[in-house]
Amino acid sequence: MDITTDIAMASMSMSAAKLQMNTSLAVAKSAMETQEVAAAQLLEMLPSPPGVGQYVDVRA
Repeated sequence: MDITTDIAMASMSMSAAKLQMNTSLAVAKSAMETQEVAAAQLLEMLPSPPGVGQYVDVRA
C-alpha cells in the first residue's frame, strides 16, 4: 500500500466515525426532547394543593 491509499482510508474512516457520532447525537437529542415533553405533561397533571403560595410562615 502506498501513502495515498493510507490517507484515503484514514479519511473515509474519520468520515464514517463523524457520521456515526452525529447520528448518535441526533437520536439522543430526540430522546431528550421526548422525555422533556413527557415530564411537562406529567407536571401539568399534578393537582396543586389549595393555599400554596398564599401564606408565609414567619414563626419558623
